[in-house]
Amino acid sequence: MKKNAINLIKKLQNKGYIAYLAGGFVRDKLLGKQPDDFDIATSAKPGQIEKLFKKTISVGKKFGVIIVVEKGQQFEVATFRSDADYTDGRRPKAVRFTNAQEDSKRRDFTINGMFYDPVKREVIDYTGGQKDLKKKIIRFIGDPNERIKEDRLRLLRAIRFKNTLGFKYNPATWRAVKKQAKLIRSVSPERIKQELDKMWQSANRTNAFLDLDKSGILQQILPEVTKLKGVSQPYQIYRKLDVFAHTVLCLKKLPEEASSQLVWEIILHDIGKPKTKTRTDRIRFNGHAEKSYQMAKKILARLHFAKKEMDRILWVIKYHLVLYNYDKMKLATKRKWLLSPYFGDLLELSKADTEATPAIGKFKIYSKIKADWKKALKKFPKIPKLISGKEVMKILNISEGPKVGKILAKVKEGQLAGKIKNKKAARGFIKKLKT
Repeated sequence: MKKNAINLIKKLQNKGYIAYLAGGFVRDKLLGKQPDDFDIATSAKPGQIEKLFKKTISVGKKFGVIIVVEKGQQFEVATFRSDADYTDGRRPKAVRFTNAQEDSKRRDFTINGMFYDPVKREVIDYTGGQKDLKKKIIRFIGDPNERIKEDRLRLLRAIRFKNTLGFKYNPATWRAVKKQAKLIRSVSPERIKQELDKMWQSANRTNAFLDLDKSGILQQILPEVTKLKGVSQPYQIYRKLDVFAHTVLCLKKLPEEASSQLVWEIILHDIGKPKTKTRTDRIRFNGHAEKSYQMAKKILARLHFAKKEMDRILWVIKYHLVLYNYDKMKLATKRKWLLSPYFGDLLELSKADTEATPAIGKFKIYSKIKADWKKALKKFPKIPKLISGKEVMKILNISEGPKVGKILAKVKEGQLAGKIKNKKAARGFIKKLKT
């Protein structure tokens, strides 16, 4: 992609236009990272870009953005511009084509406002981005409050960049983020989720989560999670940790390579505790896993999660207490859980949850369960369906209904226990149910 992007720039420059790589590419290059962002900024107008290249897509032509397709790869080529007022907190109502210096001033952070000429191998910096990179500072360009109001997602982007890069906030930037926190409510759920997922995939995810809380943004997007604060737990198990502090500690216990789905599972696994808290001989949260599941379902829907992702997260939340009784389970029951498609997440959540519980501290059977999991996957790569619902109804002379499903589940348990190995055995098992 880099080679093709440079060829596009050379073509623009050969026709007399100014053309640079912009934003994320320059930042990552100066940080010594492998850039994966190849956006191009140019003095060429949209119509001129379309005439110069054979295949283009005019997705944002009125904002000066043309997609150029080169050797099957798409590149965003944007004309230098300054923006008019923002009316929707995301896009300007109009743009004015201008020069590189003016264009840099409309961007979000100083470290994202630089350009790079790959032909001259020269950084063009009008915002002080190189200086802030060296000092590891996240700073809005110009007035931070204005930058946020232009695109309110920048509230989350400030927190993401600060934590994924391991930087610190410029004081004025942090003050503006806290001051404007409520504006995040007007950002679309899809954009919020996308930014949060990027934070969760960072090794500094816990600090990002805490920054969301300190800024007041967490209260705006996940109020159910902030309600965990001050919810005390049994001292003999959790010591002084309330549910919120326990959740934060769970995040810290996750492996660095944890998926964003696993992070969501950790953050939401105990949100049902405030509504299920009772006090008898001690503080109890009976039924909190089911309540957390119900509440998480609404949250994930609110953030427009895809169904497959929702299914994964909700399954783990609903059953997050299951493995604490692992040693008492029958062989067939163990295998049923071990062969569940999201078992890996369930195991890692159980480990983090246990290690974040001071009175326990270590999930002692983690290694044993993991070994059993590998054996189960090897022994049962795919469990064949030995009998259909129709056959069950025919053998037992019953009509369609929940009973059929329960019988099929029993057949599967028999397979996992090694008692039912073929179709004949499955039929024999069902026939015995007649009597």
